[in-house]
Amino acid sequence: MNMPAQSVTPADNNERFILVLNCGSSSIKFALFDITHATGAPLPRQAEWKGKVEGIGGTKPGYIETGGESEPLALDTQQPYHSALMHILERVGVHLGARRLCAVAHRVVHGGSKYSAPTRIDAIVLADLKNYIPLAPLHQPFALDTIEVLLASQPGLLQVACFDTAFHHTLPHVEQMLPLPYALWERGLRRYGFHGLSYEYLSMALDERFGAAAHGRVIAAHLGSGASLCAMRDLRSVATTMGFSALDGLMMGTRCGALDPGAVIYLMEIEKLSLEQVAHLLYHESGLLGVSGVSADPPILFAQEQRDDAVGDQVRAALALYERRIVREIGALAAVLGGLDLLVFTAGVGEHSAEIRSRVCRDLEFLGVHLEDAANQRNAPLISAHGSRVAVAVEATNEEWIAARHALVMLDS
Repeated sequence: MNMPAQSVTPADNNERFILVLNCGSSSIKFALFDITHATGAPLPRQAEWKGKVEGIGGTKPGYIETGGESEPLALDTQQPYHSALMHILERVGVHLGARRLCAVAHRVVHGGSKYSAPTRIDAIVLADLKNYIPLAPLHQPFALDTIEVLLASQPGLLQVACFDTAFHHTLPHVEQMLPLPYALWERGLRRYGFHGLSYEYLSMALDERFGAAAHGRVIAAHLGSGASLCAMRDLRSVATTMGFSALDGLMMGTRCGALDPGAVIYLMEIEKLSLEQVAHLLYHESGLLGVSGVSADPPILFAQEQRDDAVGDQVRAALALYERRIVREIGALAAVLGGLDLLVFTAGVGEHSAEIRSRVCRDLEFLGVHLEDAANQRNAPLISAHGSRVAVAVEATNEEWIAARHALVMLDS
C-alpha cells in the first residue's frame, strides 16, 4: 500500500513530514508534523494537519474527522480496523501531495521492562512487542497491526515506537513491586505505569510555566476515558496509580480501576464467568458506564444526575465514586511526596470539565487546595485562588508532539 503522490497544492519536494499514529481498539488518531525547518530549531508544537477515525468495529457507522469536520466512513465489516487504516493513509497521501513522509511515530502503550526509550522498529522488535499484548489488550495489538502493515508495504520508511511505560522507568523499586512471590517479579509481573507520553509532555510544559516550582512535589491528573495520576519530583515519575495493567488505579470511563482481586475470583467461581467474560466486563462494562448504567461521559451524567428517580440515584452514585477514587489516590500520592506544591489537570475530562475539577478540589481543601471559581469555569491555565497553598493548573496534553519529537531525534541521528 503506497500513499498517493497527488499534488493537491504547490509543494516543495524538500518538505518533510512525520506522521504520528495513536491506535486504540475502536479509534485511530493521526497527526502530521512539518519537520522541514526543524533541524536546529524547535519542532512546532501544533500538527500541520490532524484527525481521527472513530467507531471502528462498533454497531454504529464509523466516521472520520479532519479539520473539525466529520463525515461517515464505510468500513469493511470483516476487517474494519485495516479498512480504517487504509482510509487514513490514503488521505494522508493526498494531503501530502509531492511532499515527503520521512517517518511514522507510533504510540505503543507497553514496552515492558525492556524498552525504556523510543525504539526503531524492525521485524525483531515487532515480534518482541507482541509479547506485551496481554498487558494492554485495548491498544497494543492495534498499534502492532498497524506497524506490521507499514513494515510490509513500506519497508524503507522509518517507524519509531514511543512507549507509554517509558516515563515511569524512574519509579523507585518499592513502587514497581507487587506483593506476590518474587519469582513472578523476575518473570516481569510488576507495576509499569502508563500515560507516559502525556506525563512526559507535562514535565516539559510545567517546567516552562512554573520554573523551579514545577521541580517540587507535583501530582498530574490525566483524566480521560482512561485515567491515571502521576506523582513527580524534579519532573520525574516517583509514583503512579496505574500498575501492571491499564486497569489499575482510578475509576475510568468503562474500566474498573483498582479492584479487590477477590471480586475477580468471585466472578469466575460463583458467577461462572469465563476469563474472556471477566476481561470484557472489567475493560468495557465497568467504571462510569457500568455503575451509572447510562454513559461513560461525565457531561451526559451531569445532566442525568438531576433526575429525581432511580436513574438519577444511580448516576449520582457513579459520579460520587468516580470523584472519591480521584481524591483518595491524590491523598495517597501526596503522602508519598510528603506534601503537595502543584496539582495539574490534563486530558479530555481534566482539561474541559470544570465540574469534576471543582468537586475533586473541594475535597482536597485539607491539603490547602482552593480554587478561583471564575478561572475554573473558563478552563484557565491557573485555577487556584490567591492564597491557595497548592497551585492548581490546567494544561492541555500533547502526546502527538512528544512522539513526533522522538522520531525527529531518531531521524537526525
